[in-house]
Amino acid sequence: MGSLVGHVAPGLGFLVIGLWHLVSHIRLFCINPDTYVASPWFPSSFIHRHLELILIIFGCLASISMELVIGPAAHQPFDPDGTIPVNHLHNFEHATISLTLLIYAAFAIVFDRVKLRLCDEMAMLLGAAAFAQELLLFHLHSTDHMGVEGQFHWLLQLVVAVSLATTILGIWRPRSFPVSFVRSASIAFQGVWFIYMGCALWTPGLIPKGCFMNLEVGHYVVRCQTKAALNRAKSLVNLQFSWCMVAMAVFSVSLYLFLTKLYPEKPQYEPLGKETVTEEEMEAPLESQEKTTESRLLA
Repeated sequence: MGSLVGHVAPGLGFLVIGLWHLVSHIRLFCINPDTYVASPWFPSSFIHRHLELILIIFGCLASISMELVIGPAAHQPFDPDGTIPVNHLHNFEHATISLTLLIYAAFAIVFDRVKLRLCDEMAMLLGAAAFAQELLLFHLHSTDHMGVEGQFHWLLQLVVAVSLATTILGIWRPRSFPVSFVRSASIAFQGVWFIYMGCALWTPGLIPKGCFMNLEVGHYVVRCQTKAALNRAKSLVNLQFSWCMVAMAVFSVSLYLFLTKLYPEKPQYEPLGKETVTEEEMEAPLESQEKTTESRLLA
């Protein structure tokens, strides 16, 4: 992941899955708001029912291969004595995140095929485990924690924490549309921030003033010449995160407004027989009351 492509590629994956979930949840809620129940994934009518989960599996396999086989110069990440060298620790961390997501997607397919009780809840639980793993490994990342890259990763942890919290809440409140809406938007935002991080950290023209790219333990790291330049660079990262968050919020709400008009709510009909019975029940007391009044007048 320590490169432009290593951040943009997984970022595109998170962005596509997040947008797919965002559109699917909004569409499902707009059509049937009274019977809405969140799903951990959505079947596709194109090519294969499990297309979403299959893409996650192949994306994770590609990521693991890039981190542990294709990326290293020796096409394997170990030292001659079989230990993990310092410059490949981050490769194993990234591969572990991909492995957890792969496990989630694989078991989601199994759950869908066996049709057991609480299959959706178990899939959501595995999704929560994947986000927890991602949050843990980025929090304890072996690369820079204090510099510009560390600031990018610290802000990323906030988004992952939102994804984790809303996934856990989704198990408890599967009928809550706001929970699913925020979870989907946060997954898409992860993708946006991954892509932006890759471009900002590994494009020389986007390096903040007073900072430079330095080759350390096998990959380039942004370093700053003075403490003032470092503080300025971190502040710029905070501002860029805030602007991305505002843009994501505006986009998500605008998408909701657009899809609400595109997918109107299905009208709810009641059987005519039920209405007839209700009218008869309502007319019966009136008839008895009229008869009682007439008998009193005759008396």
